[in-house]
Amino acid sequence: MIQEILDLGFQNIELGHGIRLSLVDGILKMHEKGLVKISSLHNFCPLPVEITRASPDCYQISAASQSERERAIRHTFQTIDFAKRVGAKFVVMHLGSVPIDDYTTKLVKMAEVGMMMTKQFVRTKLEAVKSRESNQASPFQRAKESLRRITDYAGERGIKLGVESRHSYEEIPSETEMLEVLAEFLPPTVGYWHDFGHVQVKHNLSFLDHVSWMQKVANRLIGCHLHDTKWPGRDHMAPFTGDVEYEKLLPLLPPEMLFVFEMSPRRTPEEITTSLAKWKERFPTWC
Repeated sequence: MIQEILDLGFQNIELGHGIRLSLVDGILKMHEKGLVKISSLHNFCPLPVEITRASPDCYQISAASQSERERAIRHTFQTIDFAKRVGAKFVVMHLGSVPIDDYTTKLVKMAEVGMMMTKQFVRTKLEAVKSRESNQASPFQRAKESLRRITDYAGERGIKLGVESRHSYEEIPSETEMLEVLAEFLPPTVGYWHDFGHVQVKHNLSFLDHVSWMQKVANRLIGCHLHDTKWPGRDHMAPFTGDVEYEKLLPLLPPEMLFVFEMSPRRTPEEITTSLAKWKERFPTWC
């Protein structure tokens, strides 16, 4: 797995939330031999043994169930310990979700068939906003309480937590919640992790403006997941194959930013190498 990534032209890797425990020994051997550098881990890493596929939200720190929250926190502690062991500086975090209907999928499907300007789309979007606002307080509070414990643990070990921008409107944090999290949890342990594809989906559904949002949070940015989005909601495409306007966004970022190419496993080696070559050509200072 690692050799394939190296052969595609990358020297540093992020270990994702699909890394099974059985892969850890091999990863450690390559790391200890100096064959690969590990920049970051995406929680949970390694994957809990009882989970059979990549699932970053299999346990949520916002869950109503205390046992689920404790399990999520425990596995996050393990991710932080693993990051420390392999010399990674960052752990990328999801903060859970608000238990409401999946409005994002409904809105994407409506947009795909040209219904974005219809009364039905507007009604569905308003219903989503009302439902989230009436149900968000408790799960968001639980997420912050859990994050406080995780922040203490990470800070003691010198690991930075990147709170990731979310794809779906139902997920935590929303943009308002993200600003609250960043105001309450300060550097150097907690920062903002910008996912270009996730934010673009919300931009396409008119929940936010991508450029305006980046301007608000750029000063707390510590890393990015780089992928593209085909309108309205098909993300994890190779960069430069979708709608993300990198030329407008990158000048807003602080210097020495970490970019992680995070594409679907369906992307071909040719797509990836072409995308990487374009990135190096267009944005050499960001390589």
